[in-house]
Amino acid sequence: MNTANTPCCELTVLDLVPFGQHEGNRRFFALRLSRPDWTEWKPGQFIMVRPESFGLEYPWGRPLGICLIRPQHLICFFQVVGRGTEQMSHLRTDDKVRVWGPLGNGFAMEPDTPTLLLAGGMGIAPFIGYVAEHPRAWNLTMLFGHTAPIDCYPVDSINERIPIDTLRETVPGDLDNLIFSLEERIKEYASQNGLILACGHTPFLRTIQKFASQYHARCQLSLENKMACGVGGCLGCVVRTTEAWPDPAKRGAPVQCCTQGPVFWSDQVIF
Repeated sequence: MNTANTPCCELTVLDLVPFGQHEGNRRFFALRLSRPDWTEWKPGQFIMVRPESFGLEYPWGRPLGICLIRPQHLICFFQVVGRGTEQMSHLRTDDKVRVWGPLGNGFAMEPDTPTLLLAGGMGIAPFIGYVAEHPRAWNLTMLFGHTAPIDCYPVDSINERIPIDTLRETVPGDLDNLIFSLEERIKEYASQNGLILACGHTPFLRTIQKFASQYHARCQLSLENKMACGVGGCLGCVVRTTEAWPDPAKRGAPVQCCTQGPVFWSDQVIF
């Protein structure tokens, strides 16, 4: 996607809804904003959000994956992990935020293809819109691995349309179970030339990438690289490409995750 002319607009906070029980700094929120004047968007894209309350203390916006867009609103989901998102957790109805987007590339959508969604923790967010926008949701299934309690995540938004298997990691053996389940699912979908889409933290994606390579699966990964500008100017989110990258001039070279991703084919990038 060309982000050179990405629009920036001021949106209004409609509400900020907390999810689940607070456990220290692990706090989860659904942020609902007034709808931007966009003509189109794709599930898997993201926005940069900068509340007015950031002032001079936080010069950069924060990247948030787009959960869902409807005629009346835009919804994002975020977890408090630092000072910026902590500040955002205090947003109130009618507060103003600056938003630029939609940014990056979205997930592939093949309506007639069996598609497996693999989400790790906050990686569930972009799949809310993907499931809602998919014209044949009966071709979708999801495996969701998480560490926080299930009520911290917007699972119901997805589970009402497609089946979800959830695996919570609380003891070391749970991680082994998740890895085993990932391998079995990826092997199954690879055997039928299905499509696999994944979003989550880096170790989760590395495991999926390994199995996708092993079983020759068609797989896309949505990377969670740290971003500052969101439009390719700061070079803070680069990822290195492989020999499978479509542009010969950029094979083995770093590319910006924000403009060339955040969704990549799993065989085209190196973590």
